[in-house]
Amino acid sequence: MPQFALFFSYTPETWAALLTKPADRTAAVREAVEGVGGTLDALWYMLGEDDGMVLFEVPDASAAAALSLAVTSSGSFSSVRTAQLIAAGDLPDVLTAAGTARGGYRRPGD
Repeated sequence: MPQFALFFSYTPETWAALLTKPADRTAAVREAVEGVGGTLDALWYMLGEDDGMVLFEVPDASAAAALSLAVTSSGSFSSVRTAQLIAAGDLPDVLTAAGTARGGYRRPGD
């Protein structure tokens, strides 16, 4: 199954709710991922531009988009970004395909 990373930042209201009632959100995240036919690999909180990251596998990009939309529509997040991951071992095939595509691509103005 394709693997994805979902980066998120909470709203100030969500942080306030968590400060009032601290909780491990792993079970809720797992339930959401499983709801679109996927598997949760990890939930991490972090310092920096994003508040956290979810690593998960789902059947396809449509399932990842559905999960991202469900999370975003909750109103608990100030930002949500989802990216499909490419395993290092798969990169040579991607580069080969890119080289083929590049041969037929023309820059604007050419």
